[in-house]
Amino acid sequence: MCLAAAQRTLAPDFLVHSCHCYFLLAGSSELPILFHVEQVRDGRSFATRTVQARQRGRCIFTTTISFVRDSSAAAAADEAGEEGEGKGNEKKKKTVEVSHASEIPRGADGQPLRPPPDDYAGEPELISQGPFQGARIEVVDVGGADKPGEKVTRQWVRARGTIAGGQAAQLAALAYVSDSYFIGTISRIHKLWRFPFRAEDFDQLPDDLRAKVKTLHYWEGLGDDPRDMVGRPSIGMMVSLDHTIYFHEPTKVRADDWMLTEMQSPWAGDGRGVVMQKIFSKDGTLLATCVQEGLVRLQQPTPEGKESKL
Repeated sequence: MCLAAAQRTLAPDFLVHSCHCYFLLAGSSELPILFHVEQVRDGRSFATRTVQARQRGRCIFTTTISFVRDSSAAAAADEAGEEGEGKGNEKKKKTVEVSHASEIPRGADGQPLRPPPDDYAGEPELISQGPFQGARIEVVDVGGADKPGEKVTRQWVRARGTIAGGQAAQLAALAYVSDSYFIGTISRIHKLWRFPFRAEDFDQLPDDLRAKVKTLHYWEGLGDDPRDMVGRPSIGMMVSLDHTIYFHEPTKVRADDWMLTEMQSPWAGDGRGVVMQKIFSKDGTLLATCVQEGLVRLQQPTPEGKESKL
């Protein structure tokens, strides 16, 4: 929403290329949110906005967003200006630039990973009502040494239905999906128990709830049987602190088509963790790179002789 609010203050040929966000206070779903946009800078090629999301007069979220003029539109404008200055000059300027991009990951067969079919309907019913559709998360030990820092998680995702509202809406949708399962990468690569009851108590749950937990456990790439998590550390608190998105190919983003997210964590410690994410289009284009830091605290063992109080 902050990105959409900022975009409304700019001409359509300015597209977001970076977004730096901070989660400051917990928001309430029962209160309206006021988005305050400040026009920091307006240049020929770049523009900057800061946006605050406020509830009851308090800033709960803030972001600084930088926009770049669409290079194709800028080139067309420059070409038109050159033609007006001198039609007899047949020489065209050639742009020299540095360019490279990470390639989409490859599967065990050595081929680039392929998306699910367009008519994919393999989601569990309990998560099929969200705004985005996704395939099962895959946790891959690329280092082969069972080290958390060498594991990656991968998932194909797309918006449900067709996104209306032009390219700005596609970019806002990508920003939304980039926060999905992000800091949770820490729990997956460390095999942390995240449900609000002990893994030891799984067999005591009602049948319907036990089936749902088993489905979610499998869907998040943690294995077939939640009982395997008995004795593993449990998450006490896990929330996002900040979130950064770099949009590399804003004109090529189609969030209502399959995109591959690949996440890994280079570091966790001192009650925090950092996760990095690459988002690819189904044709292999690197669309965006994201970084998030989150608060990650584990439940501490209760001292002997003491019982927790409600």
